[in-house]
Amino acid sequence: MNTYSRLSGFYFFYFSLLGALVPYWSLYLQSFDFDAQTIGGLMAILMASRIVAPNLWGWLADHSGQRLRIVRYGAFFTCLMFMLIFWQESALGIAMVMAGFSFFWNAVLPQFEVLTLTHLKGREELYSRIRLWGSVGFIVAVMGIGGLLDWLSIRMLPWIMLGLMVMIWLSSLCVSGEKQPHQVGESGFLQQLLRPQVLVFFVICLLVQFSHGPYYTFYSVLLDSLGYSRTEIGMLWSVGVIAEVIIFIVMPKLIGGLGLRTLMIISLLLSGLRWLLIGLIPENLPLMLFAQTLHAVSFGALHVVGIALVHHYFSPSNHGQGQAMFSSLGFGAGGALGALCSGFMWQTLGAAATFGVAAVAILVALFFAVVWIKPENCAVTNR
Repeated sequence: MNTYSRLSGFYFFYFSLLGALVPYWSLYLQSFDFDAQTIGGLMAILMASRIVAPNLWGWLADHSGQRLRIVRYGAFFTCLMFMLIFWQESALGIAMVMAGFSFFWNAVLPQFEVLTLTHLKGREELYSRIRLWGSVGFIVAVMGIGGLLDWLSIRMLPWIMLGLMVMIWLSSLCVSGEKQPHQVGESGFLQQLLRPQVLVFFVICLLVQFSHGPYYTFYSVLLDSLGYSRTEIGMLWSVGVIAEVIIFIVMPKLIGGLGLRTLMIISLLLSGLRWLLIGLIPENLPLMLFAQTLHAVSFGALHVVGIALVHHYFSPSNHGQGQAMFSSLGFGAGGALGALCSGFMWQTLGAAATFGVAAVAILVALFFAVVWIKPENCAVTNR
């Protein structure tokens, strides 16, 4: 098995787990008769653990050089912590298990991103070709699990997720990596982080993930309430990720032709359109299919641009902490705030207003991107 296959295999199983978790976990929580605010709060735990965990593990990986070992331990303890879910039925018990397993699970991906870019040194534009296998895994999981859950009880979901967690751990054992000593003579992480353009970049990441809060927390619930079957729900999620796979394939050409700044601005504009369509016309299946194709930009393009800008803004010895910050401020703080706020707004204001707030967040991010994001003016030169 070559390096490409090993790296791709890890992404496949990691995002297969996400394909089980994101569309269906809220339905699992709903099976306990929790209200919208409780579901929003529980989903926020998954995001909130990304605020602390990636930064702790990123610092440890950069200073110890044991990045691969951290990935393997994180995957193993994710399995152990999640096994406790089978004895939980209260919101508090489920919350504790979610906090425990996500603390380790969220340590894994940012460090694996650094490992992937290290293997691709000098060929970083090929990152999206490897990462697309994560999207393929997501599609397979969403479609397969959606079909299964039309026949099986939603309470079977944790068993499926545990199997995928074991596969993540096993695939991490197949990846090779050497200890990477901490490099001296480079500017410190804080010095690189506190540059104005870099700070604004992370604010944009936070706003983008905040805008995804209603989508990740209540999109399946919304479709379910409108009479969509779980197979149809899985199909709609899959359409979004198929679009994401396509854009991953063409991303090297898009980045080369448009540049990171222009690609970010276009992606933000289309992201705002996506949230408006979902909020205002969710019962229209053709428009929902179109809105899901915009996942290609609202997640796919913006994710690759974000990974590339972190690599651009931070020196090699700080890449682990840079990727961790990208995860913690965006997917962590932004995702947690989005889930919490959407839980409150969903119950008090309804779906249209909740997705409208998501669109406003994207417009603010767009303004910041137009004014501040000029990568050619902000790069680390001591590589």
